[in-house]
Amino acid sequence: MEFSFGFILSLAIAIFLAIDAPKHGKNPWLWGILGFVFGTLALGIYFINTGRKVAGWIIVIITIILILLLILFFAAFFFLIFQGV
Repeated sequence: MEFSFGFILSLAIAIFLAIDAPKHGKNPWLWGILGFVFGTLALGIYFINTGRKVAGWIIVIITIILILLLILFFAAFFFLIFQGV
């Protein structure tokens, strides 16, 4: 279920960016591919580039925080496994 949710979210972001990019004079293929590969991070950067800076920075900061929390979770998980606790 989680895989399909992430895939659908990335696909929706890619479609949105590909449709919205020509309105701002951006390359729709580039932003569509970036949106599919990098997801919400690309969406936040796109918003920053197109003048919607507040929404863009909020999305970028939340994405970075979630990525850092995921890294810390895996680090703690592997630490506990290798310590034998």
